Amino acid sequence: MMYQRKKFQGKAATRSGFTLIEMTIVLFIISLLILIIIPNLANQRKHAQTVHTTAMKSMVQAQVDAYQSQHPDDPHVTIDDLTHNGYLTKKQANQAKHEGIRVAADD
Repeated sequence: MMYQRKKFQGKAATRSGFTLIEMTIVLFIISLLILIIIPNLANQRKHAQTVHTTAMKSMVQAQVDAYQSQHPDDPHVTIDDLTHNGYLTKKQANQAKHEGIRVAADD
């Protein structure tokens, strides 16, 4: 009986692992980090979308200006005109329409 008792005590003394308190603290810290990171990701996505829309507007306006310099007799330019004449690709035209970009031609 003595031998078994020593064997059991030896295992208990060398046992390693995390306690429930340690695991709770780690999970709490991970939860806090997630609460900080997720809203920041949403803001970054909104900012990226705004930058993309601004760049798309600038690009479309530059193509309108280029079209008007080549076709001064056509005062009303549409995105379809730009696409048919090679100033915009179909993908760019679809994206501009999707974002609600309208052509502002100088009269």
